[in-house]
Amino acid sequence: MSGVAYLELFRLAVPETILVVTVLAVLGADLVALRGLELSFRRTIAALISCAGCAGAIAWLLLAQPQGSFAEGMLVADSLTRVVKLALLALTILTALISVNTDFTPHAGEYFALLLLATLGMMFLVSTEDILMIFISLELTSLSLYVLTAFAKQRADSAEAAMKYFLFGGMAAAFTLFGLSLLYGLSGSTDLSRVADALRGPRLDPLLVLAMVMTLVGFGFKVAAVPFHLWAPDAYQGAPAPSAALIASGSKVAGFVVLAKVVTVGLSGAQGSAAWQACAPGWVPVLALMAAASMLLGNLAAIVQSSVRRLLAYSAVAHAGYMLLGVLGHGGQSLAALVYYVITYGLTTLGAFGVIAVVQGRTGGDNLSNLAGLSRRAPLLALCMLIFMLSLAGIPPLPGFVGKFYIFAALLNAGPQSMGLLWLVILAVGMSAVSLYYYLLVLKQVYVAEPQDGTAALPVPALSQVVLVLLALAVVGLGCAPDVLISRLLAAVNFAGL
Repeated sequence: MSGVAYLELFRLAVPETILVVTVLAVLGADLVALRGLELSFRRTIAALISCAGCAGAIAWLLLAQPQGSFAEGMLVADSLTRVVKLALLALTILTALISVNTDFTPHAGEYFALLLLATLGMMFLVSTEDILMIFISLELTSLSLYVLTAFAKQRADSAEAAMKYFLFGGMAAAFTLFGLSLLYGLSGSTDLSRVADALRGPRLDPLLVLAMVMTLVGFGFKVAAVPFHLWAPDAYQGAPAPSAALIASGSKVAGFVVLAKVVTVGLSGAQGSAAWQACAPGWVPVLALMAAASMLLGNLAAIVQSSVRRLLAYSAVAHAGYMLLGVLGHGGQSLAALVYYVITYGLTTLGAFGVIAVVQGRTGGDNLSNLAGLSRRAPLLALCMLIFMLSLAGIPPLPGFVGKFYIFAALLNAGPQSMGLLWLVILAVGMSAVSLYYYLLVLKQVYVAEPQDGTAALPVPALSQVVLVLLALAVVGLGCAPDVLISRLLAAVNFAGL
């Protein structure tokens, strides 16, 4: 490979390079200069270094705006990947800031390094259209998240959650690798566009059907869609709150973006149909069934949860069903709607976990009863929780409502058979009404229930208050002015030709 090619590769991968340097800086600072100092100070310095690295990557993406493709889709930089990378870096900065006031591990440097490595894997994941690079990026992300889940070593449920996450993840990785290897064997290429060209035909090869099923099993695990969701409730409950927040936000963003790329680019000639009474084999009916099952099971199981974390886990399963509708539209408008939804969902769920982290740190639990009387003990915290819960429930004008509206509209305008998918939209609207019940259960504890230990004020760290207020303002702003993001996404999708 020539020096010019390496220079082009470096130009496209500067944000990722900055993160790698930041990982080394965090580990070096903590191991060499800070090891003997107070833990809270070490966490603060490690978080500041992490945020500085992410801010440097954001500055490069905004100022340089790299465009191009390296080695036939191995690394792609375009407007869409830039927007998604900016969102991932912003979510990482906010997660790092939320982590400063938590106390679950003495290994501050290692924790923030893994946080950055997980983000690095997500950034590579959304920047590639090569099936080999997709798998490598998935594994980098997953391995980092497994360890982050187990970081609260003093708690048995953290180790249990990490073990379940790892075992399910290892099995899903095997399915994914088998499916992707079949795609390579059938097409002779690892580039998604060339895979689509080689596999396009009037009939589906039985091996292609097997490859699609295997691949969708792996990605179904990544996005916690039914029936591959069983790891999510334990991971969301057992992991340290900041780790669970990253799994629920950044991992969701990267997972759905790469899933949409794989099926809309790599399997573009094998869609099939999930239209009512006109089903045809392909990846569309498989994802339609996964979406319907996710919406049903996620919303119904969330109703009976007493742990707010497990409630959010089953809520995430239900939201995975809504997001799959954006993949089913397999068009530019649907993809823009999907990315808007996952980004705003990531901000909202990160904020919800931020509130839970504060409450759990002060009360020792994450049950609904631990939120009792929060409006009288920490009014600002309660207001932020109100915004996050109403957005997750899809109440206008918050982005939860806007995102669902965009996805439903894009799905029904996707093509000549789109009205055959009306049954999925009706189911989604009905399940959204069901979800309002359990989100209101949370808000009932916050605003109606009497606090268990009197009305003494709940101390909230200043940094946590600032981060949560910023998240709440971002959620409200993106709901009231959705065109700020959606117009850029539509332009990026059209420019990328997706």
